[in-house]
Order: sequence, then structure tokens, then C-alpha cells
Amino acid sequence: MTVQPLQGIRVLDLTQIFQGPYASFLMAMAGAEVVKVEAHSGDRIRRGGGPDTPLAFAMLNSNKKSITIDLKHPRGKEILKSMAKEADVLLENFAAGTMDRLGLGWEVMREINPRLIYGTATGYGVSGPDKDQLAMDHTIQAAAGIMSVTGETGGPPARAGGTPSDIMGGIHFYAGILSAILGRNATGKGTRVEVAMTEAMYFTLASEYSHFHRTGELPERRGDKTAANSAPYGRYQCKDGWIALICVSEAQWARLLDLIGREDLKGNPDYASPALRHGHEAEINAMIEEWASTRSRDEVYGKIRDNKIPVAPVRDVGDVMNDPHMHERGMLNRMEHPYMGEIILPSSPIRLSEFAPSPLEFFPEIGGNSAEVLSDWLGMSEADIGSLAAEKVI
Repeated sequence: MTVQPLQGIRVLDLTQIFQGPYASFLMAMAGAEVVKVEAHSGDRIRRGGGPDTPLAFAMLNSNKKSITIDLKHPRGKEILKSMAKEADVLLENFAAGTMDRLGLGWEVMREINPRLIYGTATGYGVSGPDKDQLAMDHTIQAAAGIMSVTGETGGPPARAGGTPSDIMGGIHFYAGILSAILGRNATGKGTRVEVAMTEAMYFTLASEYSHFHRTGELPERRGDKTAANSAPYGRYQCKDGWIALICVSEAQWARLLDLIGREDLKGNPDYASPALRHGHEAEINAMIEEWASTRSRDEVYGKIRDNKIPVAPVRDVGDVMNDPHMHERGMLNRMEHPYMGEIILPSSPIRLSEFAPSPLEFFPEIGGNSAEVLSDWLGMSEADIGSLAAEKVI
């Protein structure tokens, strides 16, 4: 077996939906043994499993094992505590205080295993006046300010596509766990890692905070534009689609003028810097779109790209899932699942030159590894496991 950076790390993963499972997915892809602990009904986004399993669940739970434990049952609690003695990491993203009410919180688990790293991911954190506020990506986008700057000028607040709050929360959760592992290597002691989605999202609005600090004015919703004093910075319609473009240097601006046939603006003092060009933003956008509107998206993209100007086609999810570049790099993998059929699954976006990527394995079935895990972790006999199953503890 190829050595992996987190090989030998055992993770009890009680997380569900997106935020926590993304962090544990990254750990699994780095070689950790991740055991997904589920209720008998499974993670909420399994939807019962089988052919109805959403691709999102398959994506976020590759390379994990699954065990079912009824954490409200006294024997279920004891099993989790026994497993925590053998674990390096325990992850949970229940509503704040849930694990404490179950008698399975940080203070209990640290007594059982002083080396345990106990990860808690929430919307607002485990302290402060909002700690009991329920949170989902949609509401966190609102609370974190994302919606206030998303949408068209003069229009209502809009949500950003996807689930950026969940995934940003998951990335920070992963980073926190790795930091804690390094800290344990130095001190020999475990710690509690806590990540709040609202706090994880704060840095994503760095440009908007800069604008507010500089001007005292709230950033407007401007659709394709930034709060920064910069132009061109926008999306432009072609004959059959859209491209997104930004110039970040004077050399790029000059090459763009050559490309669209506006060499006459070179040397014009009114266009001599991004901030000055910002005052002529509408005019600049109109001239770019006039040029782009008579050409195909791919032609416009190719010409701008070849002139070394930051540009991308506005792609839909079908385009992205079939992106030859990411398939060639092994980030995206076309696989045949026993009941989902052909699916495209992502690998970890994190690459380490001295470690080969983990082979991608399909998500586990609900409780599909219960017997294996209990035997391996706790040395339980087949009879003991059968008894627990009969009582519906597992």
C-alpha cells in the first residue's frame, strides 16, 4: 500500500450534510481511516440510500466506512466512547450543545482519551449570543454579508450559487484538525477544534470590507463587478454565451485595446490607471461587448487568452463536470457505480508531490462496515455484534 500523509490516523466522523463531510472527505483522501457514524436512517442527504442517493452524497463520502450507532441508546453511547479511546479525531457538526446533551461532548471525551482531537463545526460557534441559532448555507450567506453584495444593481439580495458557506466551513475545519494533529505531536495532548461558518466566510468579502473602510459607503450589488476601483472587470456577452474578463496590469489593458481595435485610447490620460478607467466603466464595457457580440464565446475566449489577459468562458455545470483539463489531471473521475450508473466523482483538490493520490473508492452503504469496524477497533466477536444488531444498537 502507498504511504499517505494521514495514514494511521483514525477518525470518527459524526458529521452530516456538507460542511463536516467535506472536511472528513479530505482526511480520507489523505489516507486517514474515516468511519462515518450514522443513525439507522443515515446521513440526511442519503435520502434512504440506494438508487436515490444524490451525487452530492457520493462526492462528499468517498473513501469512508460506515457504521450505524443509536447514540440515544445506553449501549450505543458506550460503543462510541470505547471507539473514542481508539480514535485520533472525532468530528461532529450537530446543533450547538447536542453532543453535550447526549453525554458525549468534549469534556467527557477528553477524559476518556486525552490525546483525542475533538472537532466541532457549527454555523455561529459554541459561544456568543448566536450560538443556538440554527444554520444552513442559505442563512449563513445572509448573515455573513454574501447576499448583500450578490445580485444585479437595483435588485434584491441574491444567494451565491452552490454552497460556499458549507465548503468554506469544511476547508477551515480540515485545516483546524490538521493544525491540532501537529499540535498534539508537539504537546502529546488533544484539543477541541471549533469552526463557525460565519467566521470562515469573513475573509471572502475582503474587497468589500476594503471599500467600506476606504469610503464609508456600503458596497452595492453590481452583478458582474467588484467593489474595487478597477476596469475592465466584468462579464461580456458573445454570440452564443458569455465570458468573464479582468485586466490587472497596464500591459494587459494595452493588449486588450489592440485586440478590440481601440488603439486610439492608448496614452489617453483618462484611461491611464484602473481607478481612472473605473470612471469610464460603462463606456469600456460597451466597447468590449460590441467586439465580443459578433463572435462566438470560444473565439472570444481563445483570442483574449492568447493575449495573456485573465479570462474564462462562463461555463455551466455540465461543461465543468466534463472539463478535459480536470479529467486529465485526475481531479475528476468517470466511474461506473453498481446502482447509480456512470457518475463523475471528484478527488481531493490538494496535491502533495511526494505522496501519490489515494485511489478513489465509492461511498459506503449505511452501516455497511459495522461488523468490520467493531471487530477491528474493539475486538468484538461475531456474536457480540449480532446481539447489538438484534437490539438495533447498531
